[in-house]
Amino acid sequence: MIVWLAILAVQVTCVVHLVKTGRNPLWLTALIFLPMVGAIAYFIVEILPGLQGNRHVRTVRAKATAALDPERELRAARDALELTDTVANRVRLGDAAGELGRWSEAEAAYREALARAPDDARTQAKLARTIFEQGHAGEALGLLDGLEPPAGQGERDRQTLLRARMLEHLGRNEEALALYGDVVTRLPGEEARCRYAALLLAEGWENKARKQLEEVEARAKRLDRQQRAAEAEMYRWAAETLTRLRAKDAA
Repeated sequence: MIVWLAILAVQVTCVVHLVKTGRNPLWLTALIFLPMVGAIAYFIVEILPGLQGNRHVRTVRAKATAALDPERELRAARDALELTDTVANRVRLGDAAGELGRWSEAEAAYREALARAPDDARTQAKLARTIFEQGHAGEALGLLDGLEPPAGQGERDRQTLLRARMLEHLGRNEEALALYGDVVTRLPGEEARCRYAALLLAEGWENKARKQLEEVEARAKRLDRQQRAAEAEMYRWAAETLTRLRAKDAA
């Protein structure tokens, strides 16, 4: 019974797609008289090719690939560099190493790229991050502060978030709070908001922190599980911290 219902659901889905998109009406005969075989054939021929260019499908596929084989891009970057030793390929290697948290390897790749293109501000900013992630916040901040602001707002905001993290690491919390508060409403995702809330808590601003965490909670409810997965740790920390603050108030 369950199998029959599943076949019927697939069959109906294909028929609806056929009608909406105006595909060849001969498919209708196959879908009615050969429900399973017809549905499989219809999906492969008519639906699957259209999914290849869908941004959400590509994103899901990329995440699945990264989860199953996290070093795939790193290997590809190394292979590309062996074939063609260019600045772009060295930056690609740095990016791939950084995604895996291999900051020293990323730093080396970026430095080699900058030896050939010393005025590349974007690569300099990436180098600053690798230096910071290895615990050298002062050096990283000096490098970042020496760069011209990026032209794009999104890139400027990402650099502002990085600068705020560096300032916080150096104990310059008032400056860091100002930067977090500035970018928190513009940057996608919850990293900036959660870091802002954590620093507010550290500074004793519980009510302000609660407001930020409640915003994270509200936004999380509007996302499905797959969308939340990218920042699962941030959402978990926010939920646990908000629960603790509420319990404290109720006590």
